[in-house]
Amino acid sequence: MHPNPHHLRRRATVILTALLLFALASLIFAGMTGSVHIPLADIPAALGELARGQAQTLAATLLDLRLSRAMTAFVTGAALSLAGVMMQALLRNPLADPYVLGISAGASVGALAALLFACAIWVVDSAAFAGAVTVSMMLYLLARRDLRGGTAAEGGTALLLLTGVILSSACMALVTLMLSIAPESRLRSMVFWMIGDLAGAPVRALPWLVLGGALLFALRSARSMNVMALHAEAAATLGIRVGALRKGLFFVSGLLTASAVTSAGSIGFVGLIVPHACRFAVGPDHRLLIPAATLAGGTYLMLADTLARTIIAPQQLPVGVVTALIGAPVFLYQLHRLRK
Repeated sequence: MHPNPHHLRRRATVILTALLLFALASLIFAGMTGSVHIPLADIPAALGELARGQAQTLAATLLDLRLSRAMTAFVTGAALSLAGVMMQALLRNPLADPYVLGISAGASVGALAALLFACAIWVVDSAAFAGAVTVSMMLYLLARRDLRGGTAAEGGTALLLLTGVILSSACMALVTLMLSIAPESRLRSMVFWMIGDLAGAPVRALPWLVLGGALLFALRSARSMNVMALHAEAAATLGIRVGALRKGLFFVSGLLTASAVTSAGSIGFVGLIVPHACRFAVGPDHRLLIPAATLAGGTYLMLADTLARTIIAPQQLPVGVVTALIGAPVFLYQLHRLRK
C-alpha cells in the first residue's frame, strides 16, 4: 500500500518548518551568547539599529559581529551537509564524506601555500578555491570512465573513491611539508586554518549563490537520486541519465566543498554525521532529505561555533575542534546502528 501523497507533503511541511524555526532560534541564540551576554529584551532595539545602519550601542555592535559570524557558519554547514548528501548518493554509501575525494586537501594545499608566503586574505581564499578546483579536475580526468554510468552497482565508484584517497594522501604530504618548514610567526594561523576556524570570516555573497544553485540542482535531481539509490543497475533502463547525474553530483558537491573550505577552513564531520542523522530521522527520500539536511547542517555548525567561542570565553576554540569532538562519538554511534 503506497503512502498518501497528501500525508507525505504534510509531513514534509511540518519537518521543514520545524527545522527552519529551530535555525532562526539558533541564530538569535548565537547573537545573544558570548563573553558579554545580550539580554533577549535588547535584541529588537539592536536589530532596529542595524536595520538603520546606526550601530551605536554595545548590544548592536556585538550583535552585528555575532550575526555575521553565525550566518557564515550557517552557509558553510549547509554547504558541507548538502555536499555530503550528494556524495553519499554518488558513491552509494551512507558513510561517505565530502572530504573523502580529497577536494578539501587540495584547498588546504593552496591556502597553506598562500599563508606560508604571508599573502593577503583574498589571495588565501583564491588559492584555497583554486586548489580545490584543481584536485576536482584531476580527479575527474583520472576517474572520468567511472562517472559515465553503466558499471556495476557495487563496483562502479571504486576507481573514483580510490583515486580520491590517493590524491588526498599526496596533498596531505605537501601540507605536512609546508607545516614543517613554516616559521613560528605563521604556524599558528596555518594550523587554525587546517582545523577550521570562523573567527574573522566575512559574510560574502558567493557562498550563498553557490549554495542556492546547488540546492536547486539537487532538488531537481532528487527523484533520479532516489531511483539510482534503489535500482542502480536498472536506472538507465528506467530513463535516468546515470552518467550525466553522476557527473553533476560530482562537480556540484566538489564546488560546495570548495566554497565551504574557502570560507571557514577544513571543518570535518559535518558532511558525514548530519546527512546520516537526517536519513535516520526523515527517511531516505531525497526530496525531503536534501532540504532537511541543508537546514540541519547549517544549524549544527552555527551552534557548534557558538559553543566554540563561549565554552572557554573570552578565549575561542576553532570550530573544527568542536565538530570533531562531537562528530567522532556520534559517528561511532551511527555506525553501530547501521551495523545492527
